[in-house]
Amino acid sequence: MARVLLVDDELTMVQMVAELLRQDGHEVFPFTNGQAASAALTLHSPDLVITDLYFDKTRAHGLEIVRKARELDPPAVAIVITGFGSIETAVEAMKNGAFDYLEKPFKIDELRLCVQRALSYKAAVTETAYLRKQLKKKYQFNQIIGSAPKMQEVFKLIGRVADTDSTVLVLGESGTGKELVARALHFNSRRQFAPFVPINCSALPENLLESELFGHRRGAFTGAISDKKGLFQEADGGTIFLDEVGSMPPPLQSRLLRVLQEREVRRVGDNTPVFVNVRVVAASNEPLEQRIKEGTFREDLFYRLNVIPIPMPSLRERRDDIPLLVAHFLKGKAHPRSKNPWQLTRQAMELLCAHDWPGNVRELENAIERAVTLCEGEIIHTSDLPPSLVAGLRASQPTLDTEETTAPLPTVPASALYPLHAAGEPPNSAPRPDGAPTDSFQPLKTFLREQEQTYLNRALEQCGGDKEKAAIVLGVSLATLYRKLSGEDKE
Repeated sequence: MARVLLVDDELTMVQMVAELLRQDGHEVFPFTNGQAASAALTLHSPDLVITDLYFDKTRAHGLEIVRKARELDPPAVAIVITGFGSIETAVEAMKNGAFDYLEKPFKIDELRLCVQRALSYKAAVTETAYLRKQLKKKYQFNQIIGSAPKMQEVFKLIGRVADTDSTVLVLGESGTGKELVARALHFNSRRQFAPFVPINCSALPENLLESELFGHRRGAFTGAISDKKGLFQEADGGTIFLDEVGSMPPPLQSRLLRVLQEREVRRVGDNTPVFVNVRVVAASNEPLEQRIKEGTFREDLFYRLNVIPIPMPSLRERRDDIPLLVAHFLKGKAHPRSKNPWQLTRQAMELLCAHDWPGNVRELENAIERAVTLCEGEIIHTSDLPPSLVAGLRASQPTLDTEETTAPLPTVPASALYPLHAAGEPPNSAPRPDGAPTDSFQPLKTFLREQEQTYLNRALEQCGGDKEKAAIVLGVSLATLYRKLSGEDKE
């Protein structure tokens, strides 16, 4: 059942249409006066507005009602009816936001079909907006954790530059969370509804990387059987994340420099440049200054990328965060045989805090995953940790061979979290205040992949299986939609 506001200066028409709509189960608010109907829009918040176009045969009062209906929150969908139809009036009605246009006299079935299509369209748009909002909310699970002073500085810097278009260079060892920073920058900015497109520049050979980044025209090279958009075009309006940018071949560095300078890309085999509105966030796990000295990285490109540098500290530089990270990782792991929460012995925690973690947070997460998988009970002992970690520190940890005692896991304080904002919420540079609730976690990539598939399938269902229509609603290219539906688009 929908709320329908109906307005027409012909009383007979209003009575007939109102009765028809009520028979179909809708709640109808009938009017014969355009001004009264316009004033009632905010009061009744209708889902659908059916309005005559000309009330006094000369002035199009109906267009004003259509415009006001579109300004409601949530907006109402509008159908315009008139006995003075023409191509020009139909075009004018559509320009002002009308969903459809009916010319008097119309058949009852024609009106019913038009109403059904309009309400289906509104339902699809409403659900798409809801799913999009929920998907963005889920990114609150993607949190950078750290209470150490160096991590607090990172949080402050992210908050200050997130909602700008400045190019950012994230520097840090492998496993320190550089991509999490890039995602935080994107989802805390005005670009949060546009695509976030990551690519590892070291994962592809030069010819494939060029095609992936900039696209190609059909026949540009062997195997180019069709035109292809590059990732810069796919990320239009959003953010592209260039991971391991230091490994980019010199010829591609020149092309990237032009993109940063001119904000345009040229596909392989194409002579026409394409303007792109993309924010660039790059990352490197090695000092690019050293690459410049070796002659493998352009100095002018470095200065273009290094507008806002964000250094990520290694885990050994913030050992106090290790208990918080352990608690965070364990909170997202369900016990296969028990409903009780995981616990760690004090000796196991001491061992984790003493390790240097050359693989940083990623290595720590893998160690916890291994321990959870191999642990026979609810308490993780030193024997459940990786053997290499235990062997390397056994000599310096005499308590390892003694009876182990449990210790409570720390609660991750809100000040140690950098939450990503839900869709529609204004960015805020400050972390959440102490005492804010925290949620349970699961592996981020698994969660995002599941949510994305659910989101895509529901959008496709609302569009009646029409992939082209679904791609338009979702704001992605048809090729990207096919790739994501097939599961080939994985980080």
